[in-house]
Amino acid sequence: MHGLGAGWHSWDPIIDALAEHREIIAVDLPGFGQTPPLPGEVSIATLADSVAQFIGEQGLDGVATAGQSMGGRIVLELARRGVGGDTVALDPGGFWSDRELAVFGYTLRPSIALVRALRGVLPTLLGNRVSRTALLAQFSAHPWSLTQQTVLPDLLGLADAPATDAALDALTKGPKQQGASLGKVPGRVTIGWGRRDLVTVPRQAHRAVAAFPDATLHWFPRCGHFPQWDAPHEAVELILTGTH
Repeated sequence: MHGLGAGWHSWDPIIDALAEHREIIAVDLPGFGQTPPLPGEVSIATLADSVAQFIGEQGLDGVATAGQSMGGRIVLELARRGVGGDTVALDPGGFWSDRELAVFGYTLRPSIALVRALRGVLPTLLGNRVSRTALLAQFSAHPWSLTQQTVLPDLLGLADAPATDAALDALTKGPKQQGASLGKVPGRVTIGWGRRDLVTVPRQAHRAVAAFPDATLHWFPRCGHFPQWDAPHEAVELILTGTH
């Protein structure tokens, strides 16, 4: 499950490598990619409801789940509910302090507004090392080394997805993520976190593990908010070893 941005195409940097070893079902959450928005309230709970319903309708009970950012929070919420099997959450939201949450909202909203304002010239800007670094400093630990192909889908998704604003409101104005007592999740839980994440800052990882005491914490040393950008090979290995 993807975060704010490109829908399932957010996984493009690693999906082929994962598919060499697993059958992959990469979803577009409601209001992202090709999935229509929810007809009513948009919240982490209702987004998780839609995924749980999809899992049930497709006969995927016990399926392993993986998600990044908002998607990481959704897979943890599913695990908390007892839905799915093994769970891998990369830099999930929902574990911030009040101050961190305020900073998250105050910094990410202007970033999204900037991406929308630059929508028409994003391919050009992302093709230049200097402007790519300036645009992506909040999201990547080494944006100058990324390619336009890697990052353009997510930025276009931020600008274009009809649910971006509603989902951001759900993250910033809704409740924080609840945890699960020891032994109450349906499978193994692995939480991966970028040491240089400026969106969900690293100290939140300890709160996430406290909330999910069954979880194993993995640090990505030279990585920002998107492990599939900054540490693709390591992200693939973590997802494969954390699921079966």
